[in-house]
Amino acid sequence: MTRPPPPNPPPYKRKLIEVALPLDAINKESTREKRIRHGHPSTLHLWWARRPLATVRAVLWASLVDDPSANPDKFPSVEEQKAERKRLFDILERLVVWENSNDPVVLSKAKSHISASCNGELPNIMDPFCGGGSVPLEAQRLGLPAHGGDLNPVPVLISKAMVEIPPRFAGLPPVNSKSRAESGLKTWEGVQGMAEDIRYYGQWVKEQAWERIGHYYPQVELPMDKGGGKATVIAWLWARTVKSPDPSWNGHVPLLQTGVLRNRPGKPLLWVEPIVDSDTQTIKYEIREGGNSKGTMIAYGNAVCVSTGTAIPKEYIKQEAQQGNIGMDLIAIVAESKRGRIYISPEENNVLPDKPRFFPTSRLSANSRYMVPTLYGMNTTDSLFTNRQLLALTTFSDLLEVREKVIEDAIESNLSDDGIRLRDGGSGSFAYADAITTYLAFAIDRCATRWSSVCVWDTQGEKIGQVFGRQAIPMVWDFVEANPFSNSSGNWSGNVEWVAKAIAKLPANKPGEIFQRNATARLKEVKQSVICTDPPYYDNVPYADISDFFYVWLRHNLSDIWPEECATLLTPKNAELVADPKRAGSKEAAKKYFEVGMCRVMEEIANYQHLDFPATLFYAFKATETKKEKTTSTGWETFLQGLIDANLMITATWPMRTEMSGRLRATGSAALASSVVIACRRRSDETPMETRGGFISALRNELPGAIQLLQEQNIAPVDMAQSAIGPGMRIFSRYSKVVEADGSSMLVRAALAHINEVLGEVLSEEEAELDADSQFALTWYEQFGYEPGPSGQAIVLAQAKVTTVDGVVDAGIIESRGGQVRLLRRDELEEDWSPAEDKRRTDWEAVQHLVRLLERSEPEAAGLLRQLGGLGDRARQLAYLLYAVCDKKGWSEEAVAYNGLIATWPELVLLSGTSAAGQQKAKELEGK
Repeated sequence: MTRPPPPNPPPYKRKLIEVALPLDAINKESTREKRIRHGHPSTLHLWWARRPLATVRAVLWASLVDDPSANPDKFPSVEEQKAERKRLFDILERLVVWENSNDPVVLSKAKSHISASCNGELPNIMDPFCGGGSVPLEAQRLGLPAHGGDLNPVPVLISKAMVEIPPRFAGLPPVNSKSRAESGLKTWEGVQGMAEDIRYYGQWVKEQAWERIGHYYPQVELPMDKGGGKATVIAWLWARTVKSPDPSWNGHVPLLQTGVLRNRPGKPLLWVEPIVDSDTQTIKYEIREGGNSKGTMIAYGNAVCVSTGTAIPKEYIKQEAQQGNIGMDLIAIVAESKRGRIYISPEENNVLPDKPRFFPTSRLSANSRYMVPTLYGMNTTDSLFTNRQLLALTTFSDLLEVREKVIEDAIESNLSDDGIRLRDGGSGSFAYADAITTYLAFAIDRCATRWSSVCVWDTQGEKIGQVFGRQAIPMVWDFVEANPFSNSSGNWSGNVEWVAKAIAKLPANKPGEIFQRNATARLKEVKQSVICTDPPYYDNVPYADISDFFYVWLRHNLSDIWPEECATLLTPKNAELVADPKRAGSKEAAKKYFEVGMCRVMEEIANYQHLDFPATLFYAFKATETKKEKTTSTGWETFLQGLIDANLMITATWPMRTEMSGRLRATGSAALASSVVIACRRRSDETPMETRGGFISALRNELPGAIQLLQEQNIAPVDMAQSAIGPGMRIFSRYSKVVEADGSSMLVRAALAHINEVLGEVLSEEEAELDADSQFALTWYEQFGYEPGPSGQAIVLAQAKVTTVDGVVDAGIIESRGGQVRLLRRDELEEDWSPAEDKRRTDWEAVQHLVRLLERSEPEAAGLLRQLGGLGDRARQLAYLLYAVCDKKGWSEEAVAYNGLIATWPELVLLSGTSAAGQQKAKELEGK
């Protein structure tokens, strides 16, 4: 297809992110990263909704590196620009791989391209909503000045621990003599030495804790049928109890949700059965194997008395709980042995300690949507823990007095005895001890998520689950209590090791700065920075509420080390930028509060964003409304409108599928990415207005070339509509406003509709390049799918497409009988089809056979692509059109097939040997 000439170049140098991205490679690595645990920074301390490091690294790098079209003196032709873009893609695809995160060769190459595009002057990177610290961390990894801010002290401390602390102590050996003597290392890379000290002093804390409270964690006697002798307990399983409302039962009854202990494939079901003794009015618990559990005694807040069968209403349980009348029964013990997990029925309850005298406590937020235990009288942070759990947490916290020991060892190892604290910029022995203490405090926070009475027993993994299975604190009726001194799930040493491994993998090169500020204040502090951020969304969880779970312990343990960050009793609530009706008083007031606050932030982004680079913002699709069977994201439109109203020009939008599973559940859901990255620049104050007609004319002139470029970069069909919004909105937002026929300003919703309309026109024009039989098949498919339709309609359609029904039958893609015409399914086509031997070959057959063979193997599909030659490009084009049909019709399985073909296309081209790289690969294989 002949495309219109490109528009005049913009008055700035376009960056790679504003033109093209290897989206499939970035998304694959971002998805794979979710499965990486040991050593990943996310395991240092829990924070919610982190952006994958691969995504952030790619976005930052592509925001700073010039697109080849920005340097026509170096790359004057379209072909030269394509070749250079491919080379940049190769660098980026290596850069996003987790295993290359600290690879000096990969990073050096990436950094050199940043430096070249920035004329050697590296810009500041700013994330005013830094959260879990992904953006400043990846900026630091790329050798850039990293700055971040957050209103909440918990993410501020997490980000400081990743970005500020490690560079101060990079290259130092451990200060404890044992690790230095036993390691045999002469040099220590990064903060490997600090990681060793975390392990060493963590072990010291454990030994001291055992001396103080070890007697509260006795071993258990094993029955003879389980080997006899004593074993260390992994966990105690408890059920909450309530007094039976039936007067015939004098006492409490359990509120078991399932009673299941083990539910793993290949192993018999293990479960707890309450044994009721009516004579003695007692209940004991026996472990059963096989069969089915007796079911639940509580579900959706309502329960049944196991002793009498009497219903126990939800309101009764709430009333009893709020009056402090909830008890707990030990229902099972899990022990560790050489034979694996051993489950034991309890003979009697453990002797539990009294509540410790001193422990952190505060009121939990009354927002029961996220703090469910408050409905049941658990209104303070300490109520989320048993006495023994509180004793363990406070004991380990008290033992952070290890800081004094670290100082002594650090001085002995010749670290400066300057007395300067970490908070004051120190890097000597006192600051180092502050750092080690901070990381051990993080280990205590990790323990708190598994040493709480709202932790469940994971019956499939046979391990202790953490509190935050979702972004809320749940109510748990049968909970698990961990043994800090075991060698299994939830133990202290394991949590220390998670922290040490995460620290050891940090880049620890260029110092960064993280401060506790609201977003607008932080943006003003670091002017002319490149802004990359993941701002809050309409229906964000109020993280200030749920993060108090951690903050009370951090404040308890670190107020001396981080006095400013731990100055408030609880995390700041009122200024948190979130649309929370509970705080605002109504849904409408919450919406207004959020929009006004976000508008202010966007205006500051426009004011302080570096003019030479685009700002990048992540947007997560959540808020939707449905009208006339069409789903649109009102939050998305409002967000884009807010950017434009803040005098920002949108230059690109890229869907990032960080949560996408291997198979799309439905085409409709697949159309929404996990998040969208928006690139935007400050719009000139002198930009003109445009009429509705002028805007549509510009779309029709410029969008086809942009879509062709997206297809050349192999953007999957499922991502095409979202990716096309970028160049479309770039046109719309470059005007001060677009004037409708009635004189009003065009809204984003109308602009998006026009962009989609022109996208449809571009794809329809591509249909004209197909052979006539394939054009017939495509239109028939859209109307009837693989179902039969009237021959009369087929004849009329064939005439319009300049073919005949008999001709399409001869082509082998339809059958006509009994006055009906039907498209043949893929499995009905000629199995050994050969494009060279087919006298009436079609693009339709090429696509269907490629999909069919791809379902068997990539090499087979690549072999057919080799035979297709030039016909392959038209087959790929048809796959885009077929996906659009399936998306419109809601045919999810067919949509997946065509999307998969496009997504796999680069690999098929490589395997087929039709590209230069493929021919080189073929030669290499021949050589082997």
